[in-house]
Amino acid sequence: MADLDPETFEEEKYRDHFTQLQRAYKNAFNTMNDEYDSNLIHALDQQVLNESEPHFEDGEFSIELPESPVERVTGVLADDEKLSATLAVYTDEIETELHQLFGVERPDDTDN
Repeated sequence: MADLDPETFEEEKYRDHFTQLQRAYKNAFNTMNDEYDSNLIHALDQQVLNESEPHFEDGEFSIELPESPVERVTGVLADDEKLSATLAVYTDEIETELHQLFGVERPDDTDN
């Protein structure tokens, strides 16, 4: 599916690609849950990423987060810096999964 275009993705993502989106988020969750504090990962998943929005533009996937994502997280012992850093890794993991599932090579993965 390397011929994916941004406009089509935005129009069809929840109609035609919902299963792939769910799989990407689930795979990222499983990876993160294995490597980080599970309470923190669950909180980020349920309190921030549940309202995130995947986008595809210029050959790359990105994850748009809701406003004030760090301030949304409650019930875990982690400072803002740790929350922000973990969330950045988590969103990168989701983007990586999206690239793999949709068969779109990340621009920074190409040989120069």
